Amino acid sequence: MPNASPVTVREFYRRHQPALGLSLVAGEAGLKRVIHEPTVNRPGLLLAGFARYFARRRVQVIGSVEWHYLRALPAATREERYRRLLAPGVPCVVFCRGYHPSPAFRQAAEKAGVPVFRCPLVTMKFINQATLLLEGMFERHEIVMGSMVDILGIGVLIRGESGIGKSECVLALIERGYSLVSDDATQITLHEGRELIGTSPDVTRDHMEVRGIGIINVPAMFGIRSIRTNKRVDLVVDLKAWESVQDIERVGMEEKTVDLLGIRVPHIVIPVRSARDLARLVEVAAFHAKLRLTGANPAQEFERRLINKITGTNPPPADHK
Repeated sequence: MPNASPVTVREFYRRHQPALGLSLVAGEAGLKRVIHEPTVNRPGLLLAGFARYFARRRVQVIGSVEWHYLRALPAATREERYRRLLAPGVPCVVFCRGYHPSPAFRQAAEKAGVPVFRCPLVTMKFINQATLLLEGMFERHEIVMGSMVDILGIGVLIRGESGIGKSECVLALIERGYSLVSDDATQITLHEGRELIGTSPDVTRDHMEVRGIGIINVPAMFGIRSIRTNKRVDLVVDLKAWESVQDIERVGMEEKTVDLLGIRVPHIVIPVRSARDLARLVEVAAFHAKLRLTGANPAQEFERRLINKITGTNPPPADHK
């Protein structure tokens, strides 16, 4: 199922502390707070006294301007602005440029249960990086049982029942020079609401399970070109036992699709039985999908030729431009 878990400050800190250089200085008890929006806010207007449109559901950032403005305020006014900034619903506060929050601010944050971090980055660099990282955390994703391979730029997700031959098929494709994205389980992420990106779960990345042999390290055996960190999902191929497929596709007039996270993806079912070269069939399916992306449809072209043959109509010469 697609992810529905909220993004907490703890998860944001755990995953991106190295990239952002975050260090927790106060409010550890509030790490369970939820970040509701995938962006950040500079609370300059709030600190100046205008609180009507305060974006309290976002990560709050204190930069050079906010830092020096707070220091210029009288102590009583400054503490009152602290209380406004640390209002209920605020996920956390980040002090950029390595600025140290004052003891009074840390004390107010502890009381309010709001985590406070220091960051060595300049304000705009932190805002840009944090926004991209938060957007990634808010993207919908799900784990799909299946392997994924990059075949000449076409991301192919190969699904099928256990023992149908997925891993053997993928291994044969890797031997032909194509790249492994993920084996057995693939994480699919909806990127910017318009395309699906497949990647491997961290635990199994770069590895495959081959029955009778065990776990193998793909880049160690086949070279660094044999793996790819992520790839857009362009085609879904289902491997099914021959006897379980009721209607075997013979012409391919209509492109079939399958729904993944609300996106329709081209879909092909390949019947499996002994002596069939599954790797070759999946390879051809990827080539066919790549051809259709250019607007070509071999089945429709064949139908036009057949109709022209039956009716005696001479088709117009092909445009090879």
